[in-house]
Amino acid sequence: MAQRLHLVFGGELIDPSQNTFKDVNDIHIVGMFPDYQSAFEAWKSNAHRTVDNAHTRYFIAHIHRLRDEEAEASSTEELG
Repeated sequence: MAQRLHLVFGGELIDPSQNTFKDVNDIHIVGMFPDYQSAFEAWKSNAHRTVDNAHTRYFIAHIHRLRDEEAEASSTEELG
């Protein structure tokens, strides 16, 4: 069974109505998680901890969706 990796991260946004970070050097990397449920719990914990700051947001990135593991490609290929 393939892992469904998820990355949880967050930080202060320039504008709370957009997803542009104020300073990418200050992004808080919560961690990598093996499934959505554990990533969601980490996201929820951090989102609740920062609920009083409207400019701070946390996100879950579905790392497993970045590429098709069935397609043959170089391990150093550019994503996107």
